[in-house]
Amino acid sequence: MAMRRETNPRTHLRSRTPVATAAVVEQVDVDGGAVAEHPAQACEPPAVGHDHAAVARLLHALAEPHRLSMVHLLARAEHRVVDLTSELGLAQSTVSVHLATLRDAGLVDVRREGRSSWYRLARPEVAHILADAERVVEATRGGPR
Repeated sequence: MAMRRETNPRTHLRSRTPVATAAVVEQVDVDGGAVAEHPAQACEPPAVGHDHAAVARLLHALAEPHRLSMVHLLARAEHRVVDLTSELGLAQSTVSVHLATLRDAGLVDVRREGRSSWYRLARPEVAHILADAERVVEATRGGPR
């Protein structure tokens, strides 16, 4: 594994940080359907000045099981609120509130068609976040804590 020297901006101390390298491209699979190719990128620590608050807001929007289910459905195709309510067995008002949360976080876009609103993922990377999180969960199941 390669090592990189970094300087902590607060303490001005240098440390060695392992840098994982991978040039593999893998298929991301969300609920049994291939979504897109996902480059296995080097896992490097974020640069100084990284907006952790924005990342926390994004992860907070995904930190609810019904919203995760919606993201899974939207990764496959556009859906209307009525479609999501019947798929998930939730009230229309509940689905609307969850969609508003996902829209506020920039995860979901809406397309108006006549009187209908069609919801879709704003970026394909959203599906990658879920697939990566699911791989971490699978890797940590049954392992030592």
